[in-house]
Amino acid sequence: MTDPRLNIIPERFKGVKNIIAVSSGKGGVGKSMVSVSLALAIRDKGFTVGLLDLDFTSPSTHIILGAPSLFPSEDKGIVPPITNGLHYMSIVHYSADKPAPLRGSDQSDAIIELLAITRWEKLDYLIIDMPPGLGDATLDMIRLIPRITFLVVSTPSRLAFESVKKLLLLLIELKIPIKGVAENMVMEESNYIKTEIQKLDLRYLTKIAFNKEVEDSIGDPDKIVSSKFHKDVSKILDFI
Repeated sequence: MTDPRLNIIPERFKGVKNIIAVSSGKGGVGKSMVSVSLALAIRDKGFTVGLLDLDFTSPSTHIILGAPSLFPSEDKGIVPPITNGLHYMSIVHYSADKPAPLRGSDQSDAIIELLAITRWEKLDYLIIDMPPGLGDATLDMIRLIPRITFLVVSTPSRLAFESVKKLLLLLIELKIPIKGVAENMVMEESNYIKTEIQKLDLRYLTKIAFNKEVEDSIGDPDKIVSSKFHKDVSKILDFI
């Protein structure tokens, strides 16, 4: 029997012009910081922007935004609250700061429920902070969300890139549009990641320098926007 929620999900995204899933092959690459910074950069260009945190393992965008106590309202579904000019939705609205150790079908069910009940209305861009890795969540999002595109984050680490490469090859095999790859936490000059990305015939978006001030900006979007990190992330706007 077909899950009736699956018919609702495409309707929820009808008014969203661009959907960008910020993903990586593994955790610890700064994916959530890139997601928030990118959403703020698009906002500052005058666009209407939504941010969806689907990182079931460790949602953190609410901390980065300095908005830990937000909660959506209800009106024929769940209406995302607005914080810092962003229409914001997160799994943390329901799990609070408790762990959400969901696996397999339970995680898929939670994703379907969240996508089916959330009313995004009209947005120019929706940025999705994805769970790390190649698990069910990534495959579910590809299956469930129409017109989804991926922006992949790596670090200069060759080990990190091996995981990222597996994600990229999967997306290529499934013919999912890829905006490109951003290289985060760069400390030394090297063309290794850029060369590997070009071998896959994909776009190398930008090099984001490692910056100790990033940690100090967490919880203060104004500090994020004024940081060198944000300036580097903003270069991605040329490709989206």
